Amino acid sequence: MSELDDFYVHTVSVETKTGTGAYGDVYAAPVDVQCWLEPNRRLVRNKDGQEVLSSSFLSCDVAEKAKFTPDSKVTHDGKTAYVIGVNTLTSGTLDLPDHLEIDLT
Repeated sequence: MSELDDFYVHTVSVETKTGTGAYGDVYAAPVDVQCWLEPNRRLVRNKDGQEVLSSSFLSCDVAEKAKFTPDSKVTHDGKTAYVIGVNTLTSGTLDLPDHLEIDLT
C-alpha cells in the first residue's frame, strides 16, 4: 500500500498498446487503475521529441508503469485520451512516496 493511496480517488480504464497489426493499433484488454486525474493543459514532449499539448495528467502507483506504454488508451467518464509520456518520480533516500506522472492527450 502506497502512502498516496488516499489521494487516488479516480478510476481510469487502461488499454495498453501492445503493437500494430494489419488493421491498426492492437491493445490489451482494459484494466482499471486507481489514480489522481487532473485536467491541466501544458506543452510536453512526446516519444519522438516533438512538443505536443497535454490536456491532463494522472498520478498513480509505480507498480502500474507497464500498463502505460506510449499511445495506450486511457478512459475516464466516457472520454478517451492517449498516453503521451510517463515520468517516474522517486525520492531515493528521502523516504517519500514514489509515483508516476502520466501525460495524456
